Amino acid sequence: MMEKTIEVKDLKISYRTMEPVKIKNLLKGGKRTSVEQAVKGISFDIHKGEIVGIIGQNGSGKSTTLRCLAGIISPDSGTVNLFGNSVSLLAIGVGFQKELTGRVNIMLSGLLMGFSEKEILSKMDEIIAFSELGKYIDKPVSSYSSGMHSRLAFAITAMLDTQILLIDEILSVGDARFKKKSKNKMQELIMDKDRTVIMISHSTETLRSMCDRIIWLHQGEILKIGKTNEILEEYDKFMTSGIK
Repeated sequence: MMEKTIEVKDLKISYRTMEPVKIKNLLKGGKRTSVEQAVKGISFDIHKGEIVGIIGQNGSGKSTTLRCLAGIISPDSGTVNLFGNSVSLLAIGVGFQKELTGRVNIMLSGLLMGFSEKEILSKMDEIIAFSELGKYIDKPVSSYSSGMHSRLAFAITAMLDTQILLIDEILSVGDARFKKKSKNKMQELIMDKDRTVIMISHSTETLRSMCDRIIWLHQGEILKIGKTNEILEEYDKFMTSGIK
């Protein structure tokens, strides 16, 4: 029997947003809020060593689902069981305290991923070396360019090995030379038979070459789960049909 690494049951996640109001009403203290349900009761299981892709149009709940699996946001209801496995999320703009230095953010990120201070310190030099940030590692992340930010995020995820890897659209980052290095490292991480991977990508070519199964989200619900080629063929037809 295959060993489960992720079990999601009836997951529901909502966002509360401010609706536009007239300035005179705002000055009077009037506010209007609305609740948008981003994820509408989805359930799925993923097993050890699987590489699973998530597809869907913008706003279908893909990134929200990954952030919930990573523990960044909490669901309104439903459950996520990772069976004690460590998890990391590779995504642009997630998880850094911008007023703190890169070095401190490495420590904070590692602690959030479930590593001990001793384990993080033992990997600190490797992370810094891989990121190629040099002296900037001790400067606030707010002073980083987007490329530097991405390199640090990638280095943390790459060097602090977790049993579950969540990828939101990023397979390589930085300039041409760093992209080659990061792509090679990412392929090494993804193809580890003991690591479970969930990836979001708009590239069907990438998903087709890497994934065992595909979860198709549509307007916050699971439309289909199945074999990669079958689901991607249906998805391509859906996207070219003009039906939204």
